[in-house]
Amino acid sequence: MQMRDAKNGIITDEMKYVAKKEGVDAEKIRRNVARGYVVILKNSNHDVEPVGVGSGLRVKVNANIGTSMDIVDVDAEIRKAKIAKKYGADTIMDLSTGGNLNEIRRKIMGAVPIVIGTVPIYQAAWDMLEKKKAIVEMTEDDMFRAVETHLKDGVDFLTIHVGVTREAVEKMKKNPRVVGTVSRGGTFHAAWILHHGRENPFYENYDYLLELLAEYDATISLGDGLRPGGLPDATDFLQIHELYTIGKLVKKAREYGVQAMVEGPGHIPIDQIEANVKMAKVATDNAPFYVLGPLVTDIASGYDHITAAIGGAIAARAGADFLCYVTPAEHLALPNEEEVKLGVIATRIAAHAVNLTRFEDEYDWDYRMSVARGKLRWDEQLNLSIDKENAIKIRKERYPNSPQVCTMCGELCAIKLLRQYLEEKE
Repeated sequence: MQMRDAKNGIITDEMKYVAKKEGVDAEKIRRNVARGYVVILKNSNHDVEPVGVGSGLRVKVNANIGTSMDIVDVDAEIRKAKIAKKYGADTIMDLSTGGNLNEIRRKIMGAVPIVIGTVPIYQAAWDMLEKKKAIVEMTEDDMFRAVETHLKDGVDFLTIHVGVTREAVEKMKKNPRVVGTVSRGGTFHAAWILHHGRENPFYENYDYLLELLAEYDATISLGDGLRPGGLPDATDFLQIHELYTIGKLVKKAREYGVQAMVEGPGHIPIDQIEANVKMAKVATDNAPFYVLGPLVTDIASGYDHITAAIGGAIAARAGADFLCYVTPAEHLALPNEEEVKLGVIATRIAAHAVNLTRFEDEYDWDYRMSVARGKLRWDEQLNLSIDKENAIKIRKERYPNSPQVCTMCGELCAIKLLRQYLEEKE
């Protein structure tokens, strides 16, 4: 196990791989894994290149894919996974909620060599619906069986909403929200607790959950089931209550030698993002922080990949370690392949904007682009673009003969004019 080995002074092959890829010292990786400040995402049953997330490492990007109850097309989801990987996602999450979930997950994992995460409670809920039962009729065994199935299949990190406790659900009644609860997994747990009048089985049996995770060296991603789904609910009592519960869960996971990261909001006004990140880091003793967006406005339907990228860049600069993409289809529909591409690229830009301030090779990419622009080297500019194909397409359509300038300025190009007169003065 990564954390137990790290605590015993052992630098594993996975730590060495991450260190080489990140360009950092392997001993530093070991120390941070031992402390829980870094997680290495890789299930011992999954033949995949590991991904490091956390303190001192590059900000990573996750892309969500998966079927819905209305649209079940496994081939389309495999294409989305391949697109996500092609355009730079470090991981994907299969959030399928329709069709044969076991088959879908296994086909995606077999087709795309990338670190993968899931939400096992979706599996338990879908199994109930297939049996013509209500979701709240699932048992503890159903919940844990779903977790174990995903672990055996090689899922590298599992989102589990352990922090949605009976106490938290009781407080929901006294602390109403404008939007309510938008986390599907969190809502399944809340509904189950209300229906049965009992504690969340994952919270009540957290030791057993950690034993399962330890067996496969998988990372628990402590889900934010009470994240705000609208700006009016940001940084409210419920969000903070769950966060501090999660802080205790992180501590216990570390004692078991289980790697843990923490999921964060959600919809957050731009002036609250830094405070949210710093609060999460303090509450969880610097656990790797995985954020959805955050989205900085609620009115950008069709453009939420942009609102999320804005929030993601600010969050990453403040200390968030892992950005979950948002697509233009967020709040509207299941994303198509083009929307997956746009979501990945927007989030990669946000991550890179922060990474270039911390890593020399990331900054060098921008420096080389600046040099190419200053010398009007168009082929270099196109090749250095984050979406090379799109840059070439635009250039080819607007200037098929590839002259020295572009249609924005033409012969009034500032760079060309100044260089021309400087050369005449020499």
